[in-house]
Amino acid sequence: MIPVLTPDADAEALREVVRDFLAHHGDADAVLHGRSDDAALRTRVWKRFAGELGAAGLDIPERLGGAGASFREVAVVAEEMGRSLARLPWLSTSVMALGLLAEAGDEELSARLITGAETATVGLVDTAATSDRAAGPVSGERAPDGGWRVSGTKELVVDGATADIVLVAAATPDGPVVIAVEAGAPGVTATSSRTLDLTRPLASVGFRDSPGRLIAGPDTAAAVLDRVRDRTRTALACEQTGGTEAALDMSVRHAGDRMQFGRPIGTFQAIKHRCAEMVVQLEAARSVSLWAAACAADDRENLRTAAATAALVCGRAYSWVAGENVQVHGGIGFTWEHPAHLHVRRAASSRVLPDGDLGGTEALLAALPGVARAT
Repeated sequence: MIPVLTPDADAEALREVVRDFLAHHGDADAVLHGRSDDAALRTRVWKRFAGELGAAGLDIPERLGGAGASFREVAVVAEEMGRSLARLPWLSTSVMALGLLAEAGDEELSARLITGAETATVGLVDTAATSDRAAGPVSGERAPDGGWRVSGTKELVVDGATADIVLVAAATPDGPVVIAVEAGAPGVTATSSRTLDLTRPLASVGFRDSPGRLIAGPDTAAAVLDRVRDRTRTALACEQTGGTEAALDMSVRHAGDRMQFGRPIGTFQAIKHRCAEMVVQLEAARSVSLWAAACAADDRENLRTAAATAALVCGRAYSWVAGENVQVHGGIGFTWEHPAHLHVRRAASSRVLPDGDLGGTEALLAALPGVARAT
């Protein structure tokens, strides 16, 4: 039986609260006017979002300090984050880090993150192999004192330059492990990456014999990391759906307001056709993202297929609609002063997460039985 995610009163009430909060803290205006780098302000906003609204630990079990809800609530927040483009560490902390810690059953770090007092991220993408151990793929080894040491570099780490804790996927002779490394630990360096998306900071995080604590050992780490990737793909798909809807709404508003030859441009057939196709793309994205979210909540057996499918469908829909939004706006849509380009940028960057390139998700989907021909 295919799980279904249908809106309910509680979910819509949550959506209203989150949308209202993010409307006051979205990043479009800040980016366009050069105010997006106020780290102190973002920290204060995040503490309110995570602590007062409880948005950080929605589907985290109560025994770990979370709300004990389901991924349905996470999907609602993800959509609203995609609409607002708010520069908050929600994906890195709530979706990736807390999702991993919940899978591993770690109470200590979960409690530190849920209140918004600290932030965390997950390093999944290794840099290319090199002879320099500290600059190549991340490896872990036991230290003489019984702890762990990490060396290597992770790329495309979401909020990697500002996170207080990095959960690192590291290779060992016995198999992969996950190690928690404090940002201020010896040998840790974080360099912000120059990326297309101005609303989601990425960084290169390096480790040189950096001390850390084991979160998941070789017997469980591979499964934990796979589930975190599926969780991240699903949340991103919901976020992309929210961004797609925002771009469509932007186009419809402009088409109704912009006058040409004495008529709103929305009355012209070419614009009508563009907007109609944008609606089709949005509904496709919404359907598959809700399926993936329902699987994340109730049907983990099919989550991998649903998450990979959603990643491709929603990624393509968001990219296409964001591009069409620029076309509907005409000349002004290409300018820095208009926020249309921010959705184009976010759409492009979201498609390469969490694997670092489109090929990772496409290869996964192709390997799943009965799915490759359908895409």
